[in-house]
Amino acid sequence: MNTDDRAFLDAFHQVGKIGATGHGGVERQAGSAADGEQRRWLADLLSASGFAVNYDPIGNEFGLLELTPGAPYVLVGSHLDSQPTAGRYDGAYGVIAAAYAVLRLAEKWRDSHVAPTYNIGVVNWFNEEGSRFKPSMMGSGVFTGKIDLTAALDTTDPRGTTVRDALDAIGCRGEYDAPNIAAYAEIHIEQGRGMEKEGVTIGLVHSNWAANKYEFLVHGEQAHTGSTVIADRKDALLGASMLVVAAREIADHFDDGVLHTSVGELTVYPNSPVVVPSRVNLLLDLRSADEDVLAEADRMLHERIAKIQVSANVQIERGSAHCWPVTPYQPEGVQLAASVAADLGLRHQEVMTLAGHDSTNMKDIVPTVMLFVPSVDGISHNEQELTHDEDLVAGLTMLTAVVEKLADGALKS
Repeated sequence: MNTDDRAFLDAFHQVGKIGATGHGGVERQAGSAADGEQRRWLADLLSASGFAVNYDPIGNEFGLLELTPGAPYVLVGSHLDSQPTAGRYDGAYGVIAAAYAVLRLAEKWRDSHVAPTYNIGVVNWFNEEGSRFKPSMMGSGVFTGKIDLTAALDTTDPRGTTVRDALDAIGCRGEYDAPNIAAYAEIHIEQGRGMEKEGVTIGLVHSNWAANKYEFLVHGEQAHTGSTVIADRKDALLGASMLVVAAREIADHFDDGVLHTSVGELTVYPNSPVVVPSRVNLLLDLRSADEDVLAEADRMLHERIAKIQVSANVQIERGSAHCWPVTPYQPEGVQLAASVAADLGLRHQEVMTLAGHDSTNMKDIVPTVMLFVPSVDGISHNEQELTHDEDLVAGLTMLTAVVEKLADGALKS
């Protein structure tokens, strides 16, 4: 392993100390003090090499280097924010690899006195995870015009803190206008075990799964848990629990792996040990690579909701929804990445992404290349998340070569 690769790994593991948890993970939710600390770390790294670092109104962090005056930028990045008690690799690997890829290229171009066709920049998207503030992929959603800026800034966390106030608290709400973008690239851990199982080093993402993500509000009636007759109860938590079970049973209805469903968050009110809950907010999602399967699962879900309302004696209200279809990444970008991987001698294959990423938004506005590296045992959103150092380095080498070609106009229309 050469010195540059070791410096990258040292930097990655250094960032893993920010917001470190007791079992090898991190907690750096969007807009938190730990998020502010890692943002300052990235700003210092990039500004030391001549990159101009700025924040836009939703807190996206841009580090841009203009080598060809007036030319658009190739953006490279991911997100540094995390889930609660999360792994160190999700998102952060993509940002740090992006930073070291563009630093290597900047040094190469400066030494050779050659200017690329396009300028280059790193982006750290705000609130990709959506754990503290909903929805996920908020920063890139605002950037691409899919989410209203004011609505995003007014969004509150469970304690009532707005996105606006959280960003102001860490000094990361700016006024920078979006740069002119020619292309986008992102690298990420797979968050699945397919690549490891197949012995693949680089995944070439050609499409995303479709997803329907819903907030449901289950309305019941507050009552005493001891004295209220069971037949008289309108237990919101009972109704919510039946929704959780319904989601799993709908997944089991289809062939294994065709449909993924989950309930990841429940907020119970008043959450007292002697009170029948009067309200539960829950987030439920359905995901599939087959839109017909997703539509059928969605129909089954809403059919079950009608039955749950009767059997649990509750009312279920559908709140916000965050949905996206199966959409491909540009085939030219996949082909470009395949050619680069072959030239580097890296074993690769085309894959789909089951999870949402900022590239899911970016591919709708500019040519986008999305890459994966393997995840050990597919573990993710977990403190035990792991990708081997040699795969991290191979991904950095791959990303650097892809970005160089993008900066030279490889996907120029």
